[in-house]
Amino acid sequence: MSSPLYVSVSALSDATRADAERFAAQMDERGVPVSLLVAPRLKGKYKLVDDPSTQSFLRERRAAGDAIVLNGYDQAATKRRRAEFSTLGAHEAALRLAAADRVLETVGLRTRVFAAPRWNASTGAVLALPDAGFRLNLGYTAIADLVTGEEEKARVLGIGDGFLSEPWWCRALLAQANRIARRGGTLRLAVDARRLASSTVSRTMLDAVDLALHHGAAPVVYEHRARVLLAA
Repeated sequence: MSSPLYVSVSALSDATRADAERFAAQMDERGVPVSLLVAPRLKGKYKLVDDPSTQSFLRERRAAGDAIVLNGYDQAATKRRRAEFSTLGAHEAALRLAAADRVLETVGLRTRVFAAPRWNASTGAVLALPDAGFRLNLGYTAIADLVTGEEEKARVLGIGDGFLSEPWWCRALLAQANRIARRGGTLRLAVDARRLASSTVSRTMLDAVDLALHHGAAPVVYEHRARVLLAA
């Protein structure tokens, strides 16, 4: 059985859409679907509901086989230098999840898959997810099925959004990705769309994907297994 290859892009907005579109097209050329991490609000007073062009881009990508993943509500730090959802109790997490879910439903992008900003969800946030209707939680070191309790152990290799983006880090990421793919492990690549304008970053991601495909990896998106079985 081929090893899974996940490719995700975060920080999607009007300011990053062009770079995200270019990257998605490059993935299309390779037959690799993309998981698109979406937050209803971002820093700088960005609101997805006021951005119909990005909404259309996301809906078109999902219709073509990409996945939508909720990536927090407004990504505001709840404590100094701590990512949203990293320290929240269950009640506050539930409120933010409900608010985010309503926004995505309004714009036709509702999803049952969640990834906390910087892949860091508190125990309270994880406990709140099932009651909020979510079926899959994407953590830094594992993909957790919230229905069955099963986990797929695999660490995220990322650029930006909590990860570094310097050239030396890009080289290290490429070496790690090659090693994981060569050994048949699950490869989870993630990139912040704000970093895709860098030729070093975009080239690193493309090279990592190409190496994984060379080693026989199977491109997949983050989605709940029950949906996959039903489709089959």
